[in-house]
Formats: sequence, C-alpha cells, structure tokens
Amino acid sequence: MAIIIFSILVVGGFYWFSKNVMQVRSNILLGREIDRTDNASERWKTMLLVAFGQKKMFTRPIPALLHLCLYVAFIITQIELIEILADGFSGSHRLFRSSLGGFYTFMISFIEILSVLAFIATIAFLSRRNLLKLPRLNMKELVGWPTKDANLILIMEIVLVTFIFMMNGADEVMFNRGISHAAHGVKDSFNFSISGSLGPVLFGGLSDGGLEVIERIGWWGHLLMVLTFLNYLPYSKHFHIVLAFPNTYYSNLEKKGKFNNIASVTEEVKKMMDPSIDPYATTGNEGEVPQRFGAKDVTDLTWKNLLDAYTCTECGRCTSSCPANQTGKLLSPRKIMMDTRDRLVELGEGIRKNGKEFTDGKSLLGDYITEEEIWACTSCNACVQECPVNIDPLSIIVDLRRYLVMEESKMPTELTGMMSNIENNGAPWQFSPADRGNWINE
Repeated sequence: MAIIIFSILVVGGFYWFSKNVMQVRSNILLGREIDRTDNASERWKTMLLVAFGQKKMFTRPIPALLHLCLYVAFIITQIELIEILADGFSGSHRLFRSSLGGFYTFMISFIEILSVLAFIATIAFLSRRNLLKLPRLNMKELVGWPTKDANLILIMEIVLVTFIFMMNGADEVMFNRGISHAAHGVKDSFNFSISGSLGPVLFGGLSDGGLEVIERIGWWGHLLMVLTFLNYLPYSKHFHIVLAFPNTYYSNLEKKGKFNNIASVTEEVKKMMDPSIDPYATTGNEGEVPQRFGAKDVTDLTWKNLLDAYTCTECGRCTSSCPANQTGKLLSPRKIMMDTRDRLVELGEGIRKNGKEFTDGKSLLGDYITEEEIWACTSCNACVQECPVNIDPLSIIVDLRRYLVMEESKMPTELTGMMSNIENNGAPWQFSPADRGNWINE
C-alpha cells in the first residue's frame, strides 16, 4: 500500500509540474520570433559562468554567499531525493547504504552540513526582508503577493530542512537500537555529521514506536515538501531556479549600447535611398497586415523578452541601480518585468480558455505600464548590467517607446521639437543644414 501511495504521489506530482511547465512554455511562445542560436560556444560559456557559476551575484558578497549556500544545498540534496525515490518505488530503506559504504556516510553528512548552511541562509533572508527591511526588498511593487511569495518559499525551505533532520535523526537512534529499516538487527551507528549527535539529543528519550513515527513523518514530509515545492515553482518567482539556465544561454551577446533596428523600417529606408527602385511598384503583399512598430502588448515582444519576465527573481538589483528610480522617478525595471509576466499570465490563460483570437481589451502599455514609467528611462543599461541572470528590461522599454512614437505619435513635449528639427533640418538643432559650417567664421 505504501508503494502504491508513493507512486501515485510522485507520478501525479511530476505530471502536474509538466502540465504547468507546458503552459508557461505556451505563454512564452506567444512572443515574436528572434534568433538567438548563433555563437553556441559563447552562449555555453555565458550560461556556465552566470547561471551555474553565479558570477554576477558576487558584486554584492553577503547576499551572494547566502544565496550560494541555498543554491549548492538545492543541487546536492537532490542526491538524497534520488534515494528516497528509489526507496519509495522499491519498498526498501536507504537502498544505497550497503553498496556505497563509507562514501554513503560522507555524502549524507555533506548534505546535512549544506542543509544547516541553507537553514542559516534562509533565516538571514527572512530577516533581511522582514526585520532589517532592506529598501530594495520593500518597494511598493512588492506589496501583497510578491512579499508573501518570497516569505512562503523561505518558510518551505525551513520545513524541508526540519523534515530532513527528523528523518535522519530518528533513524540514527533507531539504528543504534538495531530497529532501523536499514539496520537488519545490527546495532551500529550511521555517524552522520549532524544527526549523529543531534538525533540522540532530540529523540533519544522516545520509545521505539515514537521513533518510527518521527522517522516516517520526516521521510514522507520530505517527499511531500519536494513535490509541493516543485509544483509551486511555475506560480512563483522562484521558477528562475529552472529558467536561469536557458535564459542566460539565450542572452543578448551584442554590446549593451547597441540597439536593434526594426527590419521593416530598415527595408523601407533602403528603398528610399535606392534610385533604381520604383516607389509605386506593387510588392504582392499589399493585403498583409503590417508588422506593428514597437510593442503595445506582450504578443508584440519577442519570446526572449517573455522568457526574461518568467526568469525574473524580483531581487531588485536592477531597480536599486537605476538612476531614474534613485532620483524619485516612477520607473522601476523590476516592476517592468513583473508587469510583463502578470500580463502574459493573464493573456495566456484567456487564450487557453477562449482560443487564439481571444482579446480582453487590455494591453501591457496603459493597463500595466504607464507612459511616465517608460519615458523616465535614461537607456543607461544599469539594470541590464546588474541583473544576475542577464534579464534585459531596457529592450521592453524601448519597444514600448517605439510604439508610442511610431504608431501613436505620442512623446514628451521636450522631444517634439527635436523630432521636428530632425524631420525638417536633418539634425536635432533648430537651424538650416546650410548654416552648419557657420561656426568656422567665428
């Protein structure tokens, strides 16, 4: 019966996770196509350094070290999860112990040390958010669900570590008594680095039956927390645990100061500059709907922009380094990414329920992001530089601006004069091109 229950939970948990991942994938693919398949070697290098190696995290050493503890613990503790899965499907207990011997004791001991470090890091992160109230972790865009989400995942980490030590600690005492599932009547000790000492202190006074209950609660609790965490990820900012790797692989490898051009506009300019092209000639595609200039909604952005939105960790490094935000402007690059993700989730859900032609009368620009926000941006790329997973909020801001200027002819009054001068004089200045050389006379 235990094997059946275990199998149902595991298969059901992974099925539901896969279903949610496919929904996220379908949302991301609502974006426009963009080619990010060039220079594979450089992309692998970027992914290994930035996502796997946490390179950009260490611009701020203290949170970087705390995050590293959680990150390494998350990766290494999956070894113990593999054993739990093997035990659950086979009906055995500590299946790998007999075959691995001393190495098994070393690995579990190492996992326990990492779990303690992860516990300390978790307490520190909770304190930074709720006691120290770091400014970048307590801005207005984090009010409500984002703050609850951040705290909830940290509390889940604490519960998971608690279950690990309940399982190992009680099993340590049971093994000493020769009643563990793995003892086979032999009185000995696992000698795990932490629970070898902690287990007898916490559980040494319990009866044999009580120890078995504690150990089973720890074992099943560990499994349930992993499955809960797994299926919570697609609804949480912590999905970056999965998406940081593809997101950094598909990073923009161009220099940060280089802006992309709209292909259709470039083509039109080339035609205007080519005297051999007949401006009145038909192209055969007059009936096609022209590509929108810039972006009004998430479907006008590229799939990489949308992948960025799902990868955002909401750490606020971008916003805390943004000169516009520092001087009191409305712009927050973190909010740009959060708004993009929220709008994408809303639209994706509507399309799944009502079909591809679904429209709800809303858009990213206007209903989520205001014109004041995007015009406050100085295009300095500080947000792009600071992001630990190479997210690019600026590309979204630029495309929203392009829509306003090229589709709506809306821009701040300060820019109107410059645009008129460029149109009439071929330069931003308010004098005739014939007078450009007059400064020589002085």
